[in-house]
Amino acid sequence: MFESPQPAAAPRIWEVGALCRAIADALEARFNPVAVRGEITGFSRASSGHCYFSIKDANGQLRCAMFRRAAGLLDFSPRDGELVEVRGRLGVYEARGDLQFIVESMQRAGQGALFEQFLRLKAQLEGEGLFDPRRKRPLPVQPRGIGLITSLGAAALHDVVTALRRRVPHIPVVLIPAQVQGAAAPQSMVTALRQMYALAEGEASADGGTTPVVDVILLVRGGGSMEDLWAFNDEQLARTIVQSPVPLVSGVGHETDFTIADFCADLRAPTPTAAAELVAQPREVWLGALDLLADRLESAVQRQIDLRHQRLDQAAQRLGRPSGLAAREQLRLARCAQRLRHGMLLNLERLALKNKALEADFAQKTARHIALQSDRLERARMQLELLNPHLVLQRGYALLTDSHGHAVTSVGQARLGDALRATLADGVLDVTVDHPRLL
Repeated sequence: MFESPQPAAAPRIWEVGALCRAIADALEARFNPVAVRGEITGFSRASSGHCYFSIKDANGQLRCAMFRRAAGLLDFSPRDGELVEVRGRLGVYEARGDLQFIVESMQRAGQGALFEQFLRLKAQLEGEGLFDPRRKRPLPVQPRGIGLITSLGAAALHDVVTALRRRVPHIPVVLIPAQVQGAAAPQSMVTALRQMYALAEGEASADGGTTPVVDVILLVRGGGSMEDLWAFNDEQLARTIVQSPVPLVSGVGHETDFTIADFCADLRAPTPTAAAELVAQPREVWLGALDLLADRLESAVQRQIDLRHQRLDQAAQRLGRPSGLAAREQLRLARCAQRLRHGMLLNLERLALKNKALEADFAQKTARHIALQSDRLERARMQLELLNPHLVLQRGYALLTDSHGHAVTSVGQARLGDALRATLADGVLDVTVDHPRLL
């Protein structure tokens, strides 16, 4: 025979708070205290000093809270991706019904998988020189255009645009959207960067030249866990960043977040807003500088005007009394005329004295000169007289010449029977050679 089934006992109806406390008591009785090993993710420190983060591994994740007293005993600064061992107590946060781990102590247990991968890529690219400070370029002081790459749905877009609109509303901003989180984010940012590089290198203008569109590029994203920012640790993205034709600023995450993109960029900004402020000097600063330059220019022009007025006044003073100038010139001319007359009189007196001296010596010098010349003439006459051949003939000598009038000075010049002429002191004899004979 079959027995009729008994009705099942109705479950107890709990109040939510009572059930949470009961679960907390059960966890306390069974697990606490407990130690857990895992990788930090989503680490943040509140202004109160309390730290909030999660511990995870390949199979699960546990929310953690570390209050200020325990956080003050840490001997290192926890970062996303680090592998740590935490000790504490499991509990239930009754206000939300969340399971959480109250951390009482923490120590490093080695590097997490993502962090190790980050360090390996960082060391590789650093060895290739992608982080070399000498490659970094200074930011333009006054860019003609700013390129912006981020997600259309990111809060960073609003922060950057707000900062740029407030500081430099006159500078155009070129936005190329890209995914900044997820598996497709690295390739999306690479594509966006290449499009931006084409604009930075210049686009064709109507006159056939090139017109630069952007002088600096911002690559930005808001804060998040290491997994959220992992797209910025991509090797292809890093190599694309260093190919930028213009300075590139990386503003990814918060001040404590570092990515490979930060090391490759020309400049790292701690936040997206800071990145915008680095490339955008406030318009008021430039207007103030222009006012200062205008004041300096006005002062310089006024000084030049005053100097010209002073020189004009001096010239006017000189030209205002032409009679005085004429009197000075007349006096100068009178002095010159007096010096000229005095000089001419002195020259005339010297010439007169010289003429008198010449007149006094002229007769004596003339007589002496005539006597000297007469004496010279007499000596020349006597010398000529001594050379007169007639004087020789008077001493018994004769001058023989042949029929042609040539002088015969040698016996060999005459032959037997030749007719010769002998010139004596008082006449001429014609002679015939009878017998030529040598001495």
